[in-house]
Amino acid sequence: MEKTSVKRNFMYQMIYEILIIILPLITSPYIARVIGAEGLGIYSYSYSIAYYFVLFSMLGLRNYGNRAIARVRDDQQEMNKTFSDILTLHMLIAVICTAVYVGYIFLLDEKIYAVIQVFYVISALFDISWFYFGIEKFRTTVTRSSIVRIANVVCVFVFVRSANDLWIYCLIMALSQLASQLALWIPLRRFVKIVRPKWADMKVHVKPMLILFIPAVAVSLYKYMDKIMLGFISSKVQLGFYENAEKVNNIPVTIISSFGTVMLPRMSNMAAKGQKKKSERYTAISMQLVMCLALALAFGLAAVSTVFAPVFWGAEFIPSGTLIMGLSITIPFISFANVIRTQYLIPNQKDRQYVASVICGAIVNLAINLLLISRLGAVGAMIGTIAAEITVCVYQAVVVRKQMPIWSYIKNFAYFILVGALMFVVVYAFGCRMGTSLSTLIWQIVIGVVIYCALALIYFVRTKNTVVLNMVNGIFKRVKLPFRFGEKN
Repeated sequence: MEKTSVKRNFMYQMIYEILIIILPLITSPYIARVIGAEGLGIYSYSYSIAYYFVLFSMLGLRNYGNRAIARVRDDQQEMNKTFSDILTLHMLIAVICTAVYVGYIFLLDEKIYAVIQVFYVISALFDISWFYFGIEKFRTTVTRSSIVRIANVVCVFVFVRSANDLWIYCLIMALSQLASQLALWIPLRRFVKIVRPKWADMKVHVKPMLILFIPAVAVSLYKYMDKIMLGFISSKVQLGFYENAEKVNNIPVTIISSFGTVMLPRMSNMAAKGQKKKSERYTAISMQLVMCLALALAFGLAAVSTVFAPVFWGAEFIPSGTLIMGLSITIPFISFANVIRTQYLIPNQKDRQYVASVICGAIVNLAINLLLISRLGAVGAMIGTIAAEITVCVYQAVVVRKQMPIWSYIKNFAYFILVGALMFVVVYAFGCRMGTSLSTLIWQIVIGVVIYCALALIYFVRTKNTVVLNMVNGIFKRVKLPFRFGEKN
């Protein structure tokens, strides 16, 4: 029952997270050609600044709220109380942050894009996705968010017609954020009742929220501050190149993060019940599957990057191809650290170790950005991001080395590094030989998928990995293929 639930929740959450990234990516070829690199950079700059006000509004709530609800979800009264206390505290903070943002707008000479982003800042006030994640109702968030995101895409194609419509694009993106949050309030009363909070109960949540807020800020320094620095120190054009490259890189990262979001409440619940051996088994399985997927996506993305960028966005965005290839290096490191964080550090309330790791990453990122962005532009920001993600991953691995068999995990996915490298060489060489075209890109993807999946499947058959083989056999059964791995025919 649990396995089925985890797999289903992973699929729901993966869809939810990917929609946030993939639907804007669908519109990005159109937006890149209509608005251009500079217009895209202007939007990214205004969004990145507004993001910091949203970040302060959330105050570490996504991880803390998820964990807090997961630990009490078996007791309805306690869950009602916990939700009400956290929600009230969050809303008080969000109102203050929104007021400060409005004050910031009055200091600007060019106000239009900042004013539009007010809707995005206000959306944080109504964010209760953390509650649904805590009770593992991922389908609820997916269904409603999907409708809003699809409507967003339709509006972009209908209303954005020229570079002069940049403000319309910003408005559509900001309103979709607000609508997706408001939609989650419709079914809320089916799951929880809001009770009158007391300050004495609310304040106990302040310290742990602040602790988890620190890594959120630190992570933002190398997720969003690099964009602000690019737009301020370098140019909006360089920021446009970087924005599109990061948008593509975020797709595999989002898939991996979806798995972590699903496992966090499950592992938090196990930690609360003292189910140590069961959680260790989950983590071992998760690590191998996550790293197998992460390495496939990293090497595959790097291999097609130089063909993908000009085909997808046009010749103006050729520099984005190099940036995609560089940023793909971060995918395995982000994935490894994500498993450690969501399946051990946060569920077991090892918040200080998590905080320290991302602070180190932020310091490394800021230092490199200050040194390189003025000289190298988007490439400097790319190098800073790579260094930061490696720092965070290595730090977390060192910290938990006595509690988790880190070297055993590495040995279990070392094979996939070789497979990924082989796939990269073949796919990249094919792209260089065949030239830049849509047909080349399609063939690159097909060749890469065949090579990696075939060699990975051979490994799982030889090691008798029942989790993967059962998944493959389930797919074969659905498409009515008679063959089954691990079964006598």
